[in-house]
Formats: sequence, structure tokens, C-alpha cells
Amino acid sequence: MSFVVRNAQIPILPAGHEPITILHFSDLHLTPSVKREIKDIKSFIDLKPDLVISTGDFLGAIDAVPVVLDALDRLLDIPGLFVFGSNDYYAPRMKNPLLYLKEDSGKRIHGDPLPSHELADGLAKRGWHNLNFSRAILEINETTIEARGTDDAHLDRDDYSLVAGSPDPKAEVAIGVTHAPYKRILESMGADGLSAIFAGHTHGGQVRLPWIGGSRALTTNCDLPTWRARGLTRFGNQPWLNVSAGMGTSPFARIRVASPPEVSLVTLVPTDTQ
Repeated sequence: MSFVVRNAQIPILPAGHEPITILHFSDLHLTPSVKREIKDIKSFIDLKPDLVISTGDFLGAIDAVPVVLDALDRLLDIPGLFVFGSNDYYAPRMKNPLLYLKEDSGKRIHGDPLPSHELADGLAKRGWHNLNFSRAILEINETTIEARGTDDAHLDRDDYSLVAGSPDPKAEVAIGVTHAPYKRILESMGADGLSAIFAGHTHGGQVRLPWIGGSRALTTNCDLPTWRARGLTRFGNQPWLNVSAGMGTSPFARIRVASPPEVSLVTLVPTDTQ
């Protein structure tokens, strides 16, 4: 196995409810040539999740949709939620990789359009819920979950007003899903009373420096503080935030420093769990 499994627990379920194991992955950036990563993705099924959440950037090339659907085939038999990132809409382009470490200017240079509709249709036909601008209600292990999401904030495709508002009264827990964890989305979901948010985009910083107690990200490629670049964090009374450091990279910059490919195995547990 050439990736890390990051385990975490979030105490948000009602007392007495059975735990729910969520496989959260992000930023596959798949191309047909990354054979080892495809093999790793196929092994995700061995983690035996109850629910799968993908926070986008599935694609790394225009011919990658069949590759993605094949790699995820067995996981698509499990309930799933997904949103898209910028690399699901536009192919990556060659650029100076050091620009990633600079403050985001907001300027975007797009590559060729990618077949995002084909990918969305392929995932939805297998039963996964497309949360770009929508909500869904699921029952997992006899717990009713409301999930809501936004399209990619890095491309300014997010419009939280389309899903805003209090959680469905039938929901026993409410979660949010988004690709890039910009503060505006986290704050809006928190104001609506969501308990946890799942995001990706950051690659865990992609380049991390040795630091006291581990390593420190140099950037998140959004306005999220670097201390929240990967893993499970919480600030004050805001929702729990789980950021997946992702599995892949741009095909033009296959470099990860002190931020290995990873997936999260997040277990929702009752609030009274010690």
C-alpha cells in the first residue's frame, strides 16, 4: 500500500446510535498511466466503509473518465456522495510549480474542458449523490443523514444560497461536502447548524516543512489557515472539518514533500462516546 490511511472520530451522532464509517478521499487527478494509484484506489474497498465521500478533482486528463469509473467500480456499490473540483472541469496545464506556494491571486488559467457531465452521469447512475448545488437524505446504519454540497469555490462556481437553510427536520445529523474549503463556505454551513464538513483541494499543503511535532504546510491554495491543511480540526463552536490531503498531483508536478498520498477513514460516533 503506497498511501496513508488517516483515522479519526467525530462525535456527532445521537446517543445510542451505531457508528458510521466514512471513507473520505479527494484529488485523485487520475490519468490512464498512473497504474499504481489505480491499484491503490481499487484497494479502498478493503477499508469496508458504510459511506463514501469524494471531494473532487477526480480527473487528470480528457480520457480519464472510464479510468475513474473502473478504479471506483466496487466502491460504487456503497452509498456515496461527491462534488467536483476545478480539475474535473479543466485539464491541467504546464506552469511553474513554485506558483502554487505563492499567495492566491485569484487569476485562473484554464486548460482544455473535461467531460465532467460524463463523469457525473457515470457516478450518479451507480447511485452516488451529486451534491454540486444540492442536498440529499440518506439512511446509514439506521441514522438519517442530510448531506449538502457546493460546486468548486476555487473557480467561484459555489453558490451556497442554493442549498442554504436549516437541516431537514427528519435528519438526525447534517454534514457538508465541498472541494475547496474557503472560509465563506465553512462559515455559511456552520451558521446553518451543520455538524461536520468534508473537503479536499489542499493536497495537505503538498510541500510541508519539518516542524515541532511533525510538519507544517506552506500553503492551502485557498484562504484556509495552514494549520488546517489536512486531517480533522475544529475551531471554536464551528463544525468539525475533515480535509483530505488527497491521493494525486498534477501530472506536470508529481511532487509531494512530507505530505504522502492519503485517504481518511472517519468514524461518526455518538456525542456521549468517551
